[in-house]
Amino acid sequence: MRETGPGREPLRTPRAAGLAGVLFALLLAAAIVLVRLGIPEGADAATAEAFPDSGRRTALRTALALVPFAGIFFLWFVGAVRAHVGAVEDKFVATVFLGSGLVFTAMMFAAAATASAVLVVPVPAGGQSQPVLWDFGRHLAYALMTEYGMRMAAVFVSSMSVIGHRLGVLPRRLTVLGFLSALVLLFGSSNVPWVELVFPAWSLLLSLHILAVNRHNRPRPATAG
Repeated sequence: MRETGPGREPLRTPRAAGLAGVLFALLLAAAIVLVRLGIPEGADAATAEAFPDSGRRTALRTALALVPFAGIFFLWFVGAVRAHVGAVEDKFVATVFLGSGLVFTAMMFAAAATASAVLVVPVPAGGQSQPVLWDFGRHLAYALMTEYGMRMAAVFVSSMSVIGHRLGVLPRRLTVLGFLSALVLLFGSSNVPWVELVFPAWSLLLSLHILAVNRHNRPRPATAG
């Protein structure tokens, strides 16, 4: 623990850092839903031609506006988790935890950038090349989000579950749920539609747990005797 000077209290994780996990979970879930609705995974060229004249552009623009804030809150969420674990964290697992979180953030931003490129692809009536580009961008965005980003999320969840199990900083039920979530994300993210919502759901539960623990352990103000 860091030493403090006279009259100084030890630094504690701000409550806003714990709330960041809740905001990240909600924003990521909303972005995933809007991307799924804006760029359907099984869409064909006919869907591409209808894309400019439908509400899909609005849904996709809204999702892309949410992604940067989700990434910012995710980094605060990672900091809140590490602060919750404390100085006794396992260095090896903690490195995997932090690294997978950073790679997930990069994959999320890359998928959002790819999806944004779909918005600027014109699709004139009777055109052939533009639907091909639209289809390429759609496949690339989903590959980055499901095959790579969500597998990094699986590593993130599993490493946190290992830390929680070894150090006892997480309840047993949350640890078991984390391992199950990691398996679902690792093997089902590229095959089962909407399964990526498992990650924000797990993040929300973990954030609520951290907030509850910090609230319970918050020192009460001293009363005048």
